[in-house]
Amino acid sequence: MSKVLFLNIPYNGHVNPTLGLVDELVKHGEQVTYFCSEEYRERIEKVGATFKSYGKDMTILKNGSNISMDGNIEDNFINHIQHKLDLNIEILPIIMEQIKGINFDYIVHSSIFPLGYIISRILKIPSISSFEIFATAKELLSGIISKKRLKDYAFTDNYIKLTNKLDKFYNVKMPTNILDLLSIKSDLNIAYTSKYFVSHPEYYDDSFIFIGPPIYDRKEVIDFPFEKLKDKKVVYISLGTVFNNANNKLYDIFFKTFADLDAVVVMTAYNIDISKFHIPENFIVKNYVPQLEILKYTDVAITHAGMNSLGDLLYNNIPFVAIPINSDQPYNAARVSELGAAISIDKDKITCEILRNSIEKVQEDPSYLENMKKISKSFKEAGGYKQAIEKIFKLKKEKGIYD
Repeated sequence: MSKVLFLNIPYNGHVNPTLGLVDELVKHGEQVTYFCSEEYRERIEKVGATFKSYGKDMTILKNGSNISMDGNIEDNFINHIQHKLDLNIEILPIIMEQIKGINFDYIVHSSIFPLGYIISRILKIPSISSFEIFATAKELLSGIISKKRLKDYAFTDNYIKLTNKLDKFYNVKMPTNILDLLSIKSDLNIAYTSKYFVSHPEYYDDSFIFIGPPIYDRKEVIDFPFEKLKDKKVVYISLGTVFNNANNKLYDIFFKTFADLDAVVVMTAYNIDISKFHIPENFIVKNYVPQLEILKYTDVAITHAGMNSLGDLLYNNIPFVAIPINSDQPYNAARVSELGAAISIDKDKITCEILRNSIEKVQEDPSYLENMKKISKSFKEAGGYKQAIEKIFKLKKEKGIYD
């Protein structure tokens, strides 16, 4: 039995893909200590890990990715990076105190979480990156910030002060290329997609494994009126849980587009005040729904193109339209559109007519389903969590970690 330290950021899109991995690690005898925010305690403990809380307000990690478009976007992005790094440094001693005296064998962390980079070097143990976002940092940041500005940031007083502090107290050398902290590469790198789906497979070396989407039954007990979906046409709409409130006009468009449709429309509205909307009678609007169960009834979907939702839809061959909002979503939507498996709509140009026509097209044009099946096939052949476990245990052997 090896002792595994797991560090993650409090996003559903980052935590949920790792639950199946943790479940498999525990089943193979590994002892997992998992750090996250308190709201994830129940689901983490449910898969057999020991939950530990950061004990800090993680709001900036939770919602900070929605970079303000007011003022200079490059300045806003740099400030965002700085705030995130500052919070990482604040959390560091909290974690170190809680793991004092425990000899961990290896660490698994989100690929966009600098603390994983830092603590793996403090503990001098092998590291594994969980790539829930697999687009390269360069692809993600295109149009947001120049490479020169990022390079310049490494020489600012704030960053130098931070790196000197880590060097002095923990003997950790931080990278001068900030991109290395936005897409952290480790001894082993797990990407939750297939090699077929990524646009530039040549960017990924042999340390990367592509295991397909994280299809895992979390056995959630959630009250939902499934009887209303039986023998009905079902439209499923979900804009995720991070950027879903960035543009509330989208919800107005959904209500107007499908109000008279002879179908049941299931829509998630996470942390949205739905009282300000007139909700048509054929809509079921919930804060959260069991997505995989809903997809068993779904005829067509609308998604923000977060990779978890995209993976679920493609894996299950559900026709869909993508409305990307932020982060990796534009990349994901562009890629699935490029492969001819779905239609991507610009969130700022969407109208009821455009949405209605797109929904009809992905259902009626057989080429979308044919191309979706190609992606789905690549997902199912990718190896899943089983491949991840095999590679992790191979890494353990290479690093001299024996139970």
